[in-house]
Amino acid sequence: MESTSRRSISLTRGLVVAAPRSGSGKTLLTLGLMRAFKIAGLRVGGAKCGPDYIDPAFHAAASGEPSFNLDSWAMPPALIGSLASSAGAGRDIVVCEGAMGLFDGASGDAGQVGSSADIAAALGWPVLLVVDVSGQAQTAAAIVKGCASYDSRIKIAGVVLNRVGGERHRRLAADAIEALGIRVFGALPRDDSVRLPERHLGLVQAGETEGLDARLDAMADFVRAHADLEAILSSAVSSGTEAFPNSGLSPPAQRIAIARDDAFSFLYPHILAGWRAEGAEIAFFSPLADEPPPDHCDLCWLPGGYPELHAGRLAASAAFLEGLRRFAQSRPVHGECGGYIALGQTLTDKDGKVHPMAGLLGPSFRFDKRGLHLGYRDARIASAHALGAEGARLRGHEFHYATQIEQEKPDAPFAFVRDAHGGPERPDGSRRGLTSGSFFHVIAKAEDLAARPAGRM
Repeated sequence: MESTSRRSISLTRGLVVAAPRSGSGKTLLTLGLMRAFKIAGLRVGGAKCGPDYIDPAFHAAASGEPSFNLDSWAMPPALIGSLASSAGAGRDIVVCEGAMGLFDGASGDAGQVGSSADIAAALGWPVLLVVDVSGQAQTAAAIVKGCASYDSRIKIAGVVLNRVGGERHRRLAADAIEALGIRVFGALPRDDSVRLPERHLGLVQAGETEGLDARLDAMADFVRAHADLEAILSSAVSSGTEAFPNSGLSPPAQRIAIARDDAFSFLYPHILAGWRAEGAEIAFFSPLADEPPPDHCDLCWLPGGYPELHAGRLAASAAFLEGLRRFAQSRPVHGECGGYIALGQTLTDKDGKVHPMAGLLGPSFRFDKRGLHLGYRDARIASAHALGAEGARLRGHEFHYATQIEQEKPDAPFAFVRDAHGGPERPDGSRRGLTSGSFFHVIAKAEDLAARPAGRM
């Protein structure tokens, strides 16, 4: 990514795979299309609406190309445009997977709520709507009509029906939708064999999914057999927006040690790409392989992930823990969500077993009494930090089931945060010396968000 000079983003064709609600089949259709297009010889770029970590890794596995998050609540328009450009550079099509329902997001002005519709409108990409028609037939047309007319900024390119019970069922739903003047590009029958395995935070990660290539090939075969790929490809539209290239977040150090394995894997692709583009040197290490942070680095970053699934191995990784403690004596260490948990005193797993962690921060955490914590966060850094000066604002997201055990004498906070719905500001995270952590996953700096226009860029 360039740091200066305005340029047009790639004119690669794109479309947004969205749905009226979660669980409709967006991921199945997205991965099936990506893999099928790749098999046909196309270069396929990927994108994901919203702050999801897991889906972009599946996109990359399906297409062989990077996939980037696009988020209208957390990102300024210039960053969205820059990342769309990166996703489309040298590719024949970008398939962007939506989040939740098409119009779902935070409260706020149009173009700034984090919805899939915002991204479709900002980039001029049409929506390929996947509709779960189980338990209904002609009523699906009313849902499609509502989606097509609710927001004048977007265009529905066509519909793919999902969980169709048979030919009669398909014909009733499809005829009613096409009577609206909206094309039906395909009908996927009920078939649980093409489902991906899941766990408490969503899909099992791509790197942990057994036989992933075979599963993706099966999805491609399934979608190819029941949808018109040529019509879907032809419905994609080239984006003509412009943007100032922007990495979203300046590197917190020149040489950054980043934990990366099955316990620590949640680092946004655009963050890593941006740091590298601005000249930062990245050194990965694996806590689960009992590796300490590389000593030549200036800062250690522990991303989120699943430390609760590997608590015993982490607690027994003496070289990692001792190396982390030595590193923290002279250089900054920061943890996000799962990384924050690993920096604390103890982790109590779902079975009630207590595992000692690094002890660099005061809190302990437990998973035997879980509670879902979910939503966008606007953070104000409490005191000068590698991520910004005191008072600098960041935007990001929180999604975890961990419960933080209250301390008798709490650490100083890492930041003060608000949710996206006007809630009061509250202290968040911990800081001791050069070590800090928070459940907050940073997406982008927030300083240039206030003046952005609503709607299309």
